[in-house]
Amino acid sequence: MADELKKKVEKYAALTEKALGKIKMMRNLSAEQAAIADDFLQMARNYFSDAKHFMQKKDLLTALAAFSYAHAWLDAGVRAKLFDARGDDRLFTLPK
Repeated sequence: MADELKKKVEKYAALTEKALGKIKMMRNLSAEQAAIADDFLQMARNYFSDAKHFMQKKDLLTALAAFSYAHAWLDAGVRAKLFDARGDDRLFTLPK
C-alpha cells in the first residue's frame, strides 16, 4: 500500500507541476477577474509548495491531498474561464 501511495504522489506531483507550467491567465480579464485569477494561481502555488514540503517529511497522504488541492484551484480557474488551458483536456477540466 505504501508503494502505491508513493506512486500516486509522484504522479500527481508531476501532473500538477506540468499544469502550473502550462496555465496562462486569459486575456482581456477585468481588473476584478484578474485579481481573482491571481488569487487562484497563488493558492495553487501555495498548495503545491506545501505538498512538496509534506513529501520531504514523508507525509505522503497529506502531500497527495495538497497536490489535489493545488490542481483543483487550477481546474476551477479554467472552468471559470480565468485561465487558458490551451485546449489540454488531459491536464484540465475544460469549460463547455
